[in-house]
Amino acid sequence: MKPFLILQLRPETEAADNEYAAFLDKGGIAAQDTHRIRLERDPLPGGLDLAAYAGVIVGGGPGCVSDPPETKDPAEARAEAAILSLMPEICARDLPFLGCCYGVGILARHLGGTVSKENYGEPVGTSTCTLTGAGRADPLLAGCPDRFDAFVGHKEAAQDLPPGCAHLLASDPCPFQMFRHGRNVYATQFHPEADAAVFHTRIEIYKHRGYFAPEEAAGLNAMVAAADVHAPVRILRNFVARYGGRG
Repeated sequence: MKPFLILQLRPETEAADNEYAAFLDKGGIAAQDTHRIRLERDPLPGGLDLAAYAGVIVGGGPGCVSDPPETKDPAEARAEAAILSLMPEICARDLPFLGCCYGVGILARHLGGTVSKENYGEPVGTSTCTLTGAGRADPLLAGCPDRFDAFVGHKEAAQDLPPGCAHLLASDPCPFQMFRHGRNVYATQFHPEADAAVFHTRIEIYKHRGYFAPEEAAGLNAMVAAADVHAPVRILRNFVARYGGRG
């Protein structure tokens, strides 16, 4: 079995480790079946062969692809550039890819879509997602109900459906919650790896990063604890099951 390439952009070690553990747990992946790279810290290996991997999973992060280059944290800018450098090959070869939250901006930017903070940002919490017709037929959404809640928290979003993409999931606050390019390249605006415990960790880590006022953290933790979020993990599980057996 080929390993999954897991690319991360979170500069906080606690957040990065927690996210990686969530990918393993919710995806049902053993650590030995992954190649993990923290791009904010480590460069892509020279001569990286994407064909050697079952698929690529990209995590979230505090950066925004739509921020002006001169305002970006240097480590976050390097991580973003590294992932964008892989997207031409991933899309041209239709290699399995799942970009989570930050991945929407990466995929939309590469495909010529508009990514900005003008519309569709969502505060930390849940968003009710609805399957489109294409979503009901998509194998990554197999087993998901027509409507389900997912954990979100993002400042920027795709302002339109990128050219050549299938629209899979929508919500009232953010219409482009999930889309697919080709047959195998996916992005979700929400976090399919996140449960309440994962979001509790992120709320504490990011309460000074502008997503919400720090004094709101306790209320957000209570809201997250009471949320009924269980369907999104199926997407991650389906991705791993669909592509993990590729020899």
